[in-house]
Amino acid sequence: MERWLLAKGRAPFPFQQAVWRAMRSGQSGLLHAQTGSGKTLAVWGGVLLRAQDQVDACSGHQSTKAGLRALWITPMRALAADTAEALRTPMTELQVGWRLGVRTGDTLPSERSRQERAWPHALVTTPESLSQLLTRADVADLFAHLDAVVVDEWHELLGNKRGVQVQLALARLTTWRPDLLVWGLSATLGNQAEALAALLPCVPTAPEPALIQGRVDKSLVIDTLLPEAESRLSWAGRLGAPMVAQLAQELDQAGTALVFTNTRSQAEIWYQLLLEARPDWAGLVALHHGSLDADVRAWVESGLKAGQLKAVVATSSLDLGVDFLPVERVIQVGSAKGVARLLQRAGRSGHAPGRTSRVTLVPTHTLELVEAAAVRRAAQAGQVEERQAPHQPLDVLVQHLVTVALGGGFQADALFDEVRRAHSYRALTREAFDWCLDFAARGGDSLQAYPEYHRIAPDEHGVWRVAEHTQPGRLVARRHRLQVGTIVSDASMQVRYLNGPKLGSVEESFIARLKKGDCFVFAGRTLEFVRVQDMTAYVRRAEGRRPSVPRWQGGRMPLSSEMARAVMALLDEAAEDRAWHEPEMQAARDMLEAQARISHLPRSDRLLVERFTSREGHHLWLYPFAGRLAHQGLSAVLAWRLARHQPNTFSLAVNDYGLELLSAEPVPVDEASLRAALSPDHLLDDILASLNAAELARRRFREIARVAGLVFTGYPGAPKSTRQLQASSSLFYEVFQQYDAGNRLLSQAQEEVLSQELDVVRLREALTALQPRRIDLVDLRSPSPFSLPLMVERLRERLSTEKLSDRVARALKAMGAVPR
Repeated sequence: MERWLLAKGRAPFPFQQAVWRAMRSGQSGLLHAQTGSGKTLAVWGGVLLRAQDQVDACSGHQSTKAGLRALWITPMRALAADTAEALRTPMTELQVGWRLGVRTGDTLPSERSRQERAWPHALVTTPESLSQLLTRADVADLFAHLDAVVVDEWHELLGNKRGVQVQLALARLTTWRPDLLVWGLSATLGNQAEALAALLPCVPTAPEPALIQGRVDKSLVIDTLLPEAESRLSWAGRLGAPMVAQLAQELDQAGTALVFTNTRSQAEIWYQLLLEARPDWAGLVALHHGSLDADVRAWVESGLKAGQLKAVVATSSLDLGVDFLPVERVIQVGSAKGVARLLQRAGRSGHAPGRTSRVTLVPTHTLELVEAAAVRRAAQAGQVEERQAPHQPLDVLVQHLVTVALGGGFQADALFDEVRRAHSYRALTREAFDWCLDFAARGGDSLQAYPEYHRIAPDEHGVWRVAEHTQPGRLVARRHRLQVGTIVSDASMQVRYLNGPKLGSVEESFIARLKKGDCFVFAGRTLEFVRVQDMTAYVRRAEGRRPSVPRWQGGRMPLSSEMARAVMALLDEAAEDRAWHEPEMQAARDMLEAQARISHLPRSDRLLVERFTSREGHHLWLYPFAGRLAHQGLSAVLAWRLARHQPNTFSLAVNDYGLELLSAEPVPVDEASLRAALSPDHLLDDILASLNAAELARRRFREIARVAGLVFTGYPGAPKSTRQLQASSSLFYEVFQQYDAGNRLLSQAQEEVLSQELDVVRLREALTALQPRRIDLVDLRSPSPFSLPLMVERLRERLSTEKLSDRVARALKAMGAVPR
């Protein structure tokens, strides 16, 4: 491997050599290194070196063992082809004698059949396709000679159920192959040791795993596009349109650039804004997000690789792994909300060892200037977010039981021990396992009378199987293989021109809100909705008409704890008049000084609470800086706790910095009553009492029901509608509540609402941290700059004949302030 690299004029990095030594000695491990530093070659080189060692052990002859020898798991099927190309070059030039294949949801049936007649030695696949392979009756023979599994972008899988799916698959594979090598690749993790533990199944005979930190001489530049003196950047959450002209100037001076946004709707808007600013860039600026048709995405990606595009406006669809060497510059529109996300995106530029990666932040409102300075500080200090693996999700386990029952069957005792070797299930009790087994076997107590939920059963030898020799068993097998996996999203609907090509897909819930003649922006075009037919939304061009913009799911990412701490540190310095050496802080100085003049600046050692009375009612603003999700739960708890002593009606608004309670009646608060309302005691009970927890859990249960196999999403070409799926999952929810109150999937739904939608852990930590802090209770004569974004959050959700911008302008006038 070293000779091969030297022949190409490149010397291996020390961390690559360390990986090769570890893999040749039989160690599994995790390689953590920055994007574009050579991680792929390090681990793939180790796989190929082991293959060559085995050739040498066979007296120079290539082993004739059948079946797969190496698996490369990628989190995105769109990356599979690029990954395979990157793996094929060294494999071919080193003359290992292997064949390489790709197997994802996009693989054609003809290619799948060719693979099954003669399996390639190495296979690039996804978690979902790997689980499908585990449902094969001959799966033990297929993996009998597997030597290595590589999990790419482990940081993207670790914190979600897809990562748990990978854990269970690896536990299964190491049952057949105890000496299997498992390696993970990661670029942005703050808890690398825990990530390594989550990746590797517990195999008592395995050597001590290796955690290798890749360090190369690769510089990173993080800067900010500051608003020009004559530009006005809003103090509240807006689109940032005043920055478009400056961004166009920056792009004009650069080569190929990636312009990242956080949401698909924002990508559509900025694509339009750039073309309006530079009409001559038509054909040179492209759009890329996950709802666009695969052919469109492929065209954009090929244009990037060839250096034919000036810029691509993208979402997280281009965050990972694709190697676009011509990209010189990365632009982040708005705050990245997390250090890891920014570093991942920055690595898309200069994507090669030794090249400089540069990311330029484009703030859309003034507070994002502070976030820009904060994220640079945090990145330079190495303060990257941790990611935690989910704790024993039982819906994934129920699905896995059916998978393994299809893949040759299992003995209950042996599989229990195997599942506990997966990190997320290391504390699984036998009682919980037996409940999942019973649920897969007969649907639990409430569904036992319905044969379609009797999916697995023991044979005469005590081996649990799916009875594929029977008609009901064949139906169970087919449905399971069609929807194996944990990716759950709103049903998508194809968007197609009348008598023309398809443009991509959009959530069905969005299309359901449109009437004939309504216009919306999609794929960079303004379209008029015509009709829906056969899960297809037919449209025509609608030039010159004002559109609405799709509000895509997952649009608002919460500010991470690391980012929040970095922002608070800068505000501390601003309060002490020490922060102005940062260019972003200098640009935000007018707003911050106005906040200090009208109220106080939030500080890390105190809690700022503001009161104000307007025609709308009585406003109470608090700034815990705990992130949007935690503030959602906190606002509901505060309103509920304050209303216990005096009945009141509240309107709530939250953002990453704080929350607003707007009440019809005055809220008599002082420091003592606030401390009581902010107590972490009885927090869980009060959250459940203050929120419509049953409705939140019902919505979450829809996803759990899908993963656990209760709800079938439909056959290819005949998917069930969102309304049908909602009705089915709601029916199960009500049946379980009434007749099976101990159903563990119900409690899982509640736990996921608390942990994922309300971030109760972070909320409790924030409330605990607030207890010793001083409370700054300020009565305002006009709204403060920090309160203004919270007012905008609330107002934009309400229908009004008055323009939102007019309301904001009036609030600014009341402050006596002119934002710059």
